[in-house]
Amino acid sequence: MKKTKNKTTTEKQGKTFQAVVVSNKMENTIVVTMDIKKPHPKYKKIQKKTKKLYVDDNLKAKIGDKVLIREVRPISKLKRFTTVKII
Repeated sequence: MKKTKNKTTTEKQGKTFQAVVVSNKMENTIVVTMDIKKPHPKYKKIQKKTKKLYVDDNLKAKIGDKVLIREVRPISKLKRFTTVKII
């Protein structure tokens, strides 16, 4: 028989990120931008990339707010994140 580990709730939850709200014009959805700093593979210069994400909003965040978002199962075609708290 195989031994399986019992997953706790923290292992089932996705990663959390900080982001800034750019748009809140949709119902129950906000658009956030997330800045990613990553070194170039060959030249090692730090590159800054901006990623735009659609987030399920249950906290009614406003434009310019910093929010903590978490990965979740797919909610719709584009939404893969949900808000945890407004910072």
